[in-house]
Amino acid sequence: MPDNAIARSELLTRGRLAAHTGCNIETIRYYERAGLLPPPPRSRGGHRLYGQELMKRLNFIRRSRDLGFTLEEIRELLRLVDGRKYTCAQVESLAHQHVQEIGQKISDLRKIRNVLETMAAQCSGGKVPECPIIDTLFGDGRAPEKISRRLTSRARRMA
Repeated sequence: MPDNAIARSELLTRGRLAAHTGCNIETIRYYERAGLLPPPPRSRGGHRLYGQELMKRLNFIRRSRDLGFTLEEIRELLRLVDGRKYTCAQVESLAHQHVQEIGQKISDLRKIRNVLETMAAQCSGGKVPECPIIDTLFGDGRAPEKISRRLTSRARRMA
């Protein structure tokens, strides 16, 4: 059996699970505290032991995060999976909702890029006290264009 493969019945410590999945130990702890990963059984020595099902669940969470799902959205997907009473239509609905949110973020990011490009184009490379980018960030009113509250708050949430 290759070094990176594990037997179906093999139980892994948190460290080995982290090494096998490429997920940070602290992230695994966080997912446990957040309730996304159920508490694993423990060895006689008190070490947490993770089996195939918990490893699959961790991979599900990681892939969902890679696709930009929030922890609450992942929690909802896992509730559907755990209840085993979900339909593809429910999952599809969540996916479409997520796609719309991504579209809105892309739109907001384009607006932010345009504002930054405008500010950068006005920058002469001179002294800092005369830099339009710094002036805009300090909010002295010399912004190349006004940024709406919605865009600003959305940008802060994305940061």
